[in-house]
Amino acid sequence: MERNLDLAKLSRTVSHALRHEPWLYGLELDSYGWVDLIDLVVSLRSRRNEWLRLGENEIIEMICNSDKYRFELCNGKIRALYGHSIPGRVLKISVQPPAVLFHGTSSRFIKQIKDEGLKPKGRQYVHLSVDQETALLVAKRKQGISFIIIVQASEAYQNGIKFYQGNNTTWLADYISPDYLDVNTSVSCNDRGDNYAL
Repeated sequence: MERNLDLAKLSRTVSHALRHEPWLYGLELDSYGWVDLIDLVVSLRSRRNEWLRLGENEIIEMICNSDKYRFELCNGKIRALYGHSIPGRVLKISVQPPAVLFHGTSSRFIKQIKDEGLKPKGRQYVHLSVDQETALLVAKRKQGISFIIIVQASEAYQNGIKFYQGNNTTWLADYISPDYLDVNTSVSCNDRGDNYAL
């Protein structure tokens, strides 16, 4: 690996290239979000002097050392697993989710979620967490009291709602009806992080 390579900076740039504006990097993602790894490497080499000797191994090391599983490699190709904001929709294959998933949000969105369910809003998919701890981290990024909504994912899946695995801690869905959301028994967290059931 190149001496003093900033893996965090590399990860942020790869995220930008594969999730948000691939055209700025001269990349064209296929309908499932894949691009040739060598094309990404060549593009990155031209962006920073310290990346002039960047190779595929540095990308692999970046992925292995990441605190979250954000990217996937397969047959010489790479893609971001979730978080896309590019025009069009990155296609995913629906799979059986865990029995229960969690969604972290803020108190100011609870009424709308009770009425309308969970919608992607500005994202391509609704983001869900496999545990309450991860959902709480998501909720704390938003203003207001943090809420964790319990999603009856297996029941929703059996009734035709599609779920997609993002990574080991994140699941995705197109939309989740209020019928499968336990909003009234959500966990609420105050500023000190104390939990209490509603």
